[in-house]
Amino acid sequence: MLDLAAEGRFAAVPPQMDLADVEELQAMKTGALLRHGCVAGAILGRADEGQRMALDRFGAIIGEAFQIADDILDVEGDVATVGKATGKDADARKATAVGILGVAKAKKKLFGLIDQAESALAPFGADAALLKAAARFVAERRA
Repeated sequence: MLDLAAEGRFAAVPPQMDLADVEELQAMKTGALLRHGCVAGAILGRADEGQRMALDRFGAIIGEAFQIADDILDVEGDVATVGKATGKDADARKATAVGILGVAKAKKKLFGLIDQAESALAPFGADAALLKAAARFVAERRA
């Protein structure tokens, strides 16, 4: 509902949203799904509290990074590579991090988030290699 409201579906004019508003909205959508997967994995794997907290943080960061990467693809991607229509966010007057920051600053934020995600995995040492690779994939994907 918040996403639809942000597009102006319930009012003649979409509400003004700043970056914090967009981040909160996205954390409650894609971010929540990715975060849940990380936390659920930690619980099922019987991780201790510190490990669960690290994976919770990792999931939250990756959720934010995934959405920014998706928003960048919507602006820069081509339909053949992305596999779906692009330019939809602007057409829908959707508030996004890319729309607020611009592509260059959004990319800088994206790669900063990936660095934070990798740092969140420090308690796992070398055992986190696959999750670190997944984080890089989120940022570098083209589809």
